[in-house]
Amino acid sequence: MSNCSSRALTLLSSVFGACGLLLVGIAVSTDYWLYMEEGIVLPQNQTTEVKMALHAGLWRVCFVAGREKGRCVASEFFHGPDTDIVTENTANILKTIRSATPFPMVSLFLVFTAFVISNIGHIRPQRTILAFVSGIFFILSGLSLVVGLVLYISSINDEVMNRPSSSEQYFHYRYGWSFAFAASSFLLKEGAGVMSVYLFTKRYAEEEMYRPHPAFYRPRLSDCSDYSGQFLHPEVWHRGRSPSEISSDVSIQMTQNYPPAIKYPDHIHISTSPC
Repeated sequence: MSNCSSRALTLLSSVFGACGLLLVGIAVSTDYWLYMEEGIVLPQNQTTEVKMALHAGLWRVCFVAGREKGRCVASEFFHGPDTDIVTENTANILKTIRSATPFPMVSLFLVFTAFVISNIGHIRPQRTILAFVSGIFFILSGLSLVVGLVLYISSINDEVMNRPSSSEQYFHYRYGWSFAFAASSFLLKEGAGVMSVYLFTKRYAEEEMYRPHPAFYRPRLSDCSDYSGQFLHPEVWHRGRSPSEISSDVSIQMTQNYPPAIKYPDHIHISTSPC
């Protein structure tokens, strides 16, 4: 990844984010997370007879075999008195998987927010912080989704393990393509998050590389001053004076300002003798 340019990272993060948003949106809105089939084993010829088959999503349960064939009901109403469920364990599975429903919804909201922020950051690349914020949202969206997937799987496994074994009944279940879309979306969103954060570090490093050092700037004296552009020419900067130069200037000024000595005419002789 260190060899990728900023343009390549921008393109990849956008593609990964868009694909992750699309897949999790399809997964949340469809009813093919789980397939279940339940029936009995005929003792005469050891064949099976399907009593009930369904596919379930986060919001609906649709029956594809049995007395309820062709009927779809909302998840909160599937266990009503007018719904024919063969065993109580099957009903419990459909009840417990509802605990995982909020996490994919939160993930969908977070990935949508991350996608919007990421595109704004691509349109205005000078706002480097937007790439970092979108990366954090992508990563949080993936984590929220994986928590929901883990709860979904664990709820099903707990009910299947507690299911009483019987040679006269059989039960099969498998995960559908909606579940596969959600799992794939997790990988895409985490990839988009990592690339967005790396894009932020790359842009920040480029800004630091081309940013002049503060020592190269000197304050302007005035807009009309002849020295207003001297910060562009370091060779003309005014340098500080050493203490020896200052002391020599002071001594020269004192010599120039000292009053001249009194001169006497040549014909006047002042005697210093005491006599």
